[in-house]
Amino acid sequence: MSGRVETAGRWGLVAQFPAPLRARFARNRLAIAGLSVVVLFLIFCFIGPLLYSTDQTHTDLTQVNLPPSGSHWLGTDAVGHDQLGRLMYGGQVSLLVGLTAGVLATVIGTLWGAVAGYAGGWVDAVMMRVVDAGIAIPALFILLVVSAITSPGTLGLIVILGLVSWLVPSRLVRAETLTLKNRDYVLTLRATGGTHGRAIRRHILPNSVSTIVVAATFQIADAILLVAYVSYLGLGVQPPKTDWGGMLSAGLTAAYSGRWWLIVPPGLAIILVVCAFNAIGDGLRDAFDVKGRG
Repeated sequence: MSGRVETAGRWGLVAQFPAPLRARFARNRLAIAGLSVVVLFLIFCFIGPLLYSTDQTHTDLTQVNLPPSGSHWLGTDAVGHDQLGRLMYGGQVSLLVGLTAGVLATVIGTLWGAVAGYAGGWVDAVMMRVVDAGIAIPALFILLVVSAITSPGTLGLIVILGLVSWLVPSRLVRAETLTLKNRDYVLTLRATGGTHGRAIRRHILPNSVSTIVVAATFQIADAILLVAYVSYLGLGVQPPKTDWGGMLSAGLTAAYSGRWWLIVPPGLAIILVVCAFNAIGDGLRDAFDVKGRG
């Protein structure tokens, strides 16, 4: 009997009606559009350079600030780099950092929130005061200070973003854990000698999957924005590498001279990808919403 209770509790939302879950997500046209945009940008940034090869390392002063043409579909920048190829190259950094940092932040926040919520008492109080103190300091401020000191590369940005962005997911998972830890299947496991770690691994985390997945999509969108902010201020990845924020910064002054191709494409790319991840998050939240089922 206890085995059946444990199995039911463990899989809760994870194994419950996967087909209806997909159907509810598919009915959200905005979420599907967001998913399509993300997939298209991944193809554009990571497969596009194989089909549209450009040199993004060396400068070519004979090809400076050229307008869009058959040779350079989006023109060139101030040092002769092909802007379309640069958009692909910069998108690789923005998407890689955003996706990886968002996942890292969600993993850290999930573990922190699950332990705090399950332990309760003074452990929960101390851990959540740490979270409250961290939230009181803007993540962008911390990121700017650290970036100014260390001049991080791609890996450094991922680590820094992950370490400053896990606070909100931890609060969400903690709230979910406070509800789940009093469910019958968790109490049964504890009564039969199950450890706290097993309860978290087998019940708390699997049944918090909806909260975790939705939080991850929003964290990815926030991470892409934070990378753009930092790079726009010149504290992101250093040349010859770039990202969309760095492209915006480099093209800002040129935009006043009518060279729109240096600022419009990366700006649109940031807006579209961030909105797309937010739309996916909204769609997943609605799909997982048990109370909202018709």
